[in-house]
Amino acid sequence: MSPTPSRIVRWAPAVLWMAVIFILSAQPGLAVSHDPAVELPIRRVAHASVFALLTLLIAYAVRAGQAHRRLLAAGVLAAIYGLTDELHQATVPTRYFELEDIAFDSLGAVAAVMSVLVVGRLVSR
Repeated sequence: MSPTPSRIVRWAPAVLWMAVIFILSAQPGLAVSHDPAVELPIRRVAHASVFALLTLLIAYAVRAGQAHRRLLAAGVLAAIYGLTDELHQATVPTRYFELEDIAFDSLGAVAAVMSVLVVGRLVSR
């Protein structure tokens, strides 16, 4: 069974964003600053934001099931992609596998799921 054009259109943003993440992870020495006081907070926020957006894009692509289950599935898939991203980084010179990064990727996914659920509840009132 080949994918329908609408399915391709729905998944394209998520797949493209995953490609951007992959390309950025492949850059040796990728840093905003050499000052850890600047680099660390920016890196943490970047990880959470990037994977929050990925969660939302995956949730948009998934159409089957109830909304809260789609969101949960999207969050889990984004967190798993965060793990694979760290495994990929371990193969790049000057980049490392860091559990902390996986935690912030997952935190971003959870924040996206919770935000959508809270906003949905507020709107439905």
